[in-house]
Amino acid sequence: MALYVALIVAVAVERLAELVVARRNLVWARRRGGREYGFGHYPFMVVLHTGLLLACLVEAAQRPFIPALGWSMLAVVVLAQALRWWCITTLGPRWNTRIIVVPGLPLVDGGPYRWLRHPNYAAVVLEGIALPLVHSAWITAVVFTVANAGLLRVRISCENAAMSLALADSPPPTTPAMTPSPAPPSKAPAE
Repeated sequence: MALYVALIVAVAVERLAELVVARRNLVWARRRGGREYGFGHYPFMVVLHTGLLLACLVEAAQRPFIPALGWSMLAVVVLAQALRWWCITTLGPRWNTRIIVVPGLPLVDGGPYRWLRHPNYAAVVLEGIALPLVHSAWITAVVFTVANAGLLRVRISCENAAMSLALADSPPPTTPAMTPSPAPPSKAPAE
C-alpha cells in the first residue's frame, strides 16, 4: 500500500505542475486577447479530479494488490501521463486546464492531434480507469469514469463551440493556390 500512496502523491504533484503550467499559459493567452469559455464546469472538474485521488487512497486501503492487474494498470497510467505531456508540449503556451481560445491562431494539427481531436481527454479517461485499478479500487474507477463521461460531454461541447467561434473570427488562411503568382519574366528579343 505504501507504494500506491507514493504513486498517488506523485500524480498529485504532477497535477500541481500542470496547474503551474496552466497559470503561466493563462497569462500568455490573456496578453494575446485569449478568452475563457465554459468556466462554469471548471470547479466541478477540480472537485472530480481531486476526489479521484482521495477515493483511490480510501478504497485501496480496503482492497488487495493483484499483481497482474496492478502492474498492467500501472503501465497504462504511465502511458496516459506520457500522452498528457505530449499534448502539453505540442500545444506549448496554448495548453491549459481551462478552455482558453486566443483569436487568430489556427488549430494545432501536430503531435497527437494528427490522430485524435482531443488526445488529452483520452489520457484523462485512461488514467481515470487505470489509476484506481493499480490497487483494485474498481468502485472508484467506475464512479469516476461515469462522472467524468458527463463532464467530458459538457467540456468537449464547450471546447468545440469555442474553437468554432475562434475559427469563424479568424481571417482565412492564405494558401499558395490563393496567392497570385508573379508574372513570368518577359524575354527580350535577340538582336
